[in-house]
Amino acid sequence: MRHSRRQTLKTILAVAAAPVAAIPAEPSKPIRLVVLDVGGTIIEDRGDVPESLRAAFAKYNLTVTPAEIAEWRGAGKREVVRHFVELRAKTDQAKLTAAIYEDFSSRVIEAYKTAKPIPGVEDAFKKLRQSGFLIATNTGFDRPITDSIFKRLQWQQYFAATITSDDVADGRPAPFLIFHAMEATKVNSVAEVIAVGDTPLDLQAAANAGVRGAIGVLSGAGTADKLKQEHHTHIVPSVADLPELLRAKF
Repeated sequence: MRHSRRQTLKTILAVAAAPVAAIPAEPSKPIRLVVLDVGGTIIEDRGDVPESLRAAFAKYNLTVTPAEIAEWRGAGKREVVRHFVELRAKTDQAKLTAAIYEDFSSRVIEAYKTAKPIPGVEDAFKKLRQSGFLIATNTGFDRPITDSIFKRLQWQQYFAATITSDDVADGRPAPFLIFHAMEATKVNSVAEVIAVGDTPLDLQAAANAGVRGAIGVLSGAGTADKLKQEHHTHIVPSVADLPELLRAKF
C-alpha cells in the first residue's frame, strides 16, 4: 500500500511539473480592441528618444552607446534609465536615476512638440472607430510625456484608453501594458485583441499576452528583418494599412 501511494504521489508531481500548452486564441470571436504603440507606430521616429536618453546619461557622466540603447527600444524609459544606472554607477543610484529620468523627460517633451504623426494614421483611427473597433494605446513613455503628445495633436477623442509605463509594474516584453488596455476597455478575451508596434519588444509583449494578432509596422525603429525574427501574425508598412488588413484577414 505504501509503495502504491508513493507511485501515485510521483505521478501527481510529474503531471504538475509538466509544461502546460498555451490555449490558442479563438478565431471565431470578432476583433474588438486594437492596441497601438505610440513612438514609431503612430508618431514619427526621428531618433529623439534614444538621443534624449544618451544626452541625459552624458549630462551625469554615464556613457551609454546608441547601440546599447537600441536594444531597449520599446521598453519603459524609466526602466532603461534604472538599468544603465545600476550597471554603470556605484553610488546614489536612486537619486541618479531620478535626476537622469527627469532630464530625459524634459528633452523628449520638447522634442515631441514638433514630431509629426505617421502619414495616414489619423484617417486610420477614424476608419477603425467607424467600423466599431475600440482603439487603445500603450507606450514606454510615462503619463506626462504621453499626455503632452496627445493634447498637442488633439487625439484623445479616438482612444478608449491610453496606457503608459506608469500604469504597470513592468513594461515590455511583459504583457501588462496590453492587459491593462484590455482591463480599461472591458475586453475580456485575448482572442478579441490585436497589438501593433514597430519594435521587437512590441511583438514580444504581444506574444507574451497571447493576443489574436501581433502586427509589426515598418514606420519606426524596427526593420523587416528584425521584426520577422519575432512571433508575429502580420508585418505591414504602417498603421495606415490596418483598416484594410482587418477587413481582409480578421
